[in-house]
Amino acid sequence: MKYLNLILVVLLLVSCKSDKREETILETEDTEQMMPQDRDTLQKIDGEARTKSISIEYKQKELIEKKDQRSEFEKLIIDKSYAIQQPDYTINFKYPQLDESLQATNRNFNEFINDYYVNIKKTVADIEASKMLCDSIEAINFREDRFIDYKIYIVNDQLVSVLFYKENFYSGAMHPSYSFDCFNFDLNKGVFMTYEDFFNQGSEEELLTLINERIVNKIQNSELYYDCWELSASDFFESKNNFVINDNNIEFYFDDCVMCPSYTGSYSIELPLVDLLSVLKKSNSNLLMADKNQPSR
Repeated sequence: MKYLNLILVVLLLVSCKSDKREETILETEDTEQMMPQDRDTLQKIDGEARTKSISIEYKQKELIEKKDQRSEFEKLIIDKSYAIQQPDYTINFKYPQLDESLQATNRNFNEFINDYYVNIKKTVADIEASKMLCDSIEAINFREDRFIDYKIYIVNDQLVSVLFYKENFYSGAMHPSYSFDCFNFDLNKGVFMTYEDFFNQGSEEELLTLINERIVNKIQNSELYYDCWELSASDFFESKNNFVINDNNIEFYFDDCVMCPSYTGSYSIELPLVDLLSVLKKSNSNLLMADKNQPSR
């Protein structure tokens, strides 16, 4: 009886060890099954992030390298710049001035640009104010880089179109964000033009429809426009003066994430003048129509 009890104890111990080994094997198998899936998911997320990062860089490079007419009108355009380097921010602005010796009204353009962009005190105040929005150590210590450059187009002897693109980069961010300002200047009268100088009064809804049709066409036919969307009425009304005129086209510009997410699409939508006949003012006061009966040359 004594030996029988001993045998039973030994068998029980062996059985317990076997059960634990089986549990360990099962747990290991479950872990081995999960690990490749988790690894694939992480690789997929990393791959998407890399793809989006490359797309952002391509989109911004395309904007920066876009050809304008700066070099073709060296007698009219004077390149100006200023830069400030501080421990917590950098400012680097490039902007045009028009030669006032060629035409006295060019002074109006120069004074506006100086007041609007070359106001260093206001720019620094804006940066300081942005730091005060949050009292966290991160917000106080973040670094901001502001960069402005421009594209300029001479539509005809009387009309100049200028695009300012503004790049804001914050420490810790992967990429800068972009915003835009467009100005159209009548060289003879020395005044800046607005939407109403080129388009029929009350034509905003019709023009928005034309722009959205172009966006939908881009989404359906271009791989670069995935995840883009139609413009809302409020976004268009806010940006309706943000356009430049170049040859036979009008190009509307929109800030980051207004028309497309930052990682795809474009910052602008271009419309041929011939497609805008229904909304363009039919008047000699319209500088797009003054020297031609049709919007094509």
